[in-house]
Amino acid sequence: MYTRGLKSQLKDSVPVGELAPHAGPYGVHDTLRRGFSNVKSELMPSHPLEVMENNFQLNQNKMNFATLRNIQGLHAPLKLQMEYRAVKQAQRLPFLISSNIALETLQGNDECIGFEDILNDPAQSEVMGEPHLMMEYKLGLM
Repeated sequence: MYTRGLKSQLKDSVPVGELAPHAGPYGVHDTLRRGFSNVKSELMPSHPLEVMENNFQLNQNKMNFATLRNIQGLHAPLKLQMEYRAVKQAQRLPFLISSNIALETLQGNDECIGFEDILNDPAQSEVMGEPHLMMEYKLGLM
């Protein structure tokens, strides 16, 4: 029997219970805090290269840390990971856009110009919200 079409249909289908994984207190997606829901992002990847592309930076870091450990010992990757973690924790208020220049410098990406540097203009951002509500949400008061 030829069931290739059936398998692809089963893989691309979405279970009904998982349509709103980030539901609010009333069972409805909270659009103000989480943005518009996107069914496409919740589906399984359609190609194996898509998974590799999404995890490229993570795999690159693992490979760099393994090489660093083999060359300089265990202390070097541990020190870098501690520095990454410390730099990621220091951020601006949630309603201000943070560039994370210290993290980019540690990773060596400060001299590279990518499409996100040109097309990621904060003035054109649609995520700006009311500052007081965003702070209350971050502090767990809401």
